[in-house]
Amino acid sequence: MYFILVTVALDMMGAGLLIPVLPQFIATLTGQDLAHAAQYGGALAALFAVIQFLAAPVLGNLSDHFGRRPVLLVSLAAFGLNYLLMAYAPTLAWLFVAQGFAGLFGATTATAGAYLADVTPPAERAHRFGMLGGAVGVGIIIGPFLGGVLGEHGMRLPFLAAAGITLLNFCYGLWVLPESLPPERRRPFALHRAHVLGAFRSLAPLPFVTGVLGAYLLAQLALQSIPATWPYYAMQRFGWGARDVGLSVGLYGAMSILGQGLLVARLSRRFGSRVTAGFGLLMAITGFVGLALSGSGAIAIAFILPSALGYMTGPSLNGLMSSLVPSDRQGELQGAIASLTSGAMIVAPPVMTLLYSHFVRTHPALPGAPYLLAALLCASALALFLGVTRTLRTGDATPGDATPGDATPGDAASAGGRQHQSRRIAPAGREAQSRAASDG
Repeated sequence: MYFILVTVALDMMGAGLLIPVLPQFIATLTGQDLAHAAQYGGALAALFAVIQFLAAPVLGNLSDHFGRRPVLLVSLAAFGLNYLLMAYAPTLAWLFVAQGFAGLFGATTATAGAYLADVTPPAERAHRFGMLGGAVGVGIIIGPFLGGVLGEHGMRLPFLAAAGITLLNFCYGLWVLPESLPPERRRPFALHRAHVLGAFRSLAPLPFVTGVLGAYLLAQLALQSIPATWPYYAMQRFGWGARDVGLSVGLYGAMSILGQGLLVARLSRRFGSRVTAGFGLLMAITGFVGLALSGSGAIAIAFILPSALGYMTGPSLNGLMSSLVPSDRQGELQGAIASLTSGAMIVAPPVMTLLYSHFVRTHPALPGAPYLLAALLCASALALFLGVTRTLRTGDATPGDATPGDATPGDAASAGGRQHQSRRIAPAGREAQSRAASDG
């Protein structure tokens, strides 16, 4: 458990270490100014997201076949060596090649999520996925700070630090990490399933999963509106400077960590994943509408909390879906989820920034239009989620690793089916039914 959380946090921290020095590093490699370096930086970010979008289902499916441990360790070793390649990159082309490998081997979140699902009872999965999201947030916050400090002593030093951290974590995992997926629970690797569309087709026969994945995608598209547009919006709307924007982003990150790491656990144990996910979406809708209509910076700060609590939605939906999927397909599911997250990171930023730019020029009184769109996306996600899960019963929520009695009381109550708790179906039988439905 702790190795997985440390791995994800260090992955994010390693990427964040590079943020403060990457513009100057690109300018040095190209001999051009920062304006041109920004264009190359955008292309590098897009390349990373696209390759992660393609690679996450592959790694997830490989972990269903070979086990979680070898996929995690190989990815960590390759990621660490890739940082060394970036540190000593002599040209911009080398940097693009290294970034491509970073996207390929950095898609470890899918395998880490599958590992957590293997070792966690269904009733605790939303909590554990919340901790995973909190680890991501910690890495994102700490990484840029350390990168800025180290960058003062040399542009290549943060790359070397990231390589050292990742390779040390590889050695730690080589020593302590056990395998979580025994051979009898694995399945053959199939290339036609190792991409987003293939994963959707494979998961479609399982009740509720495709609809919940759709709700997850809509929520992720909405949540990308803040990192894409907030600095521009806050400076234009409230006249803030870089310091104010930085502090508000730090507050937003801290609140998202609090929601994922603490509130998800408390609410999911008390009310179940379905209610927790719905609450997170309601908070996101409230926060986005408030941000869009805020007339002052103080009011906007007040609405940062509910908008950041929207990040509770991801762990809650993930925990619910993992309880609906058999053990030999957890990697496939987590790969699909990671791909959807990367896809949202590819699509949402240009759409949200173009929408912001358009309204600033044509309707200056409504620069918060991207947040109204985000609120609409969250409302659509909430309607879809509640619609596809309205008939969810406790017995249907655990076809993979657990019997219905392992579900939380909140899940049973929200489905309106406590009487179904007594119905027990053998996990192996449910997994066989799921495989038969998929293969058929």
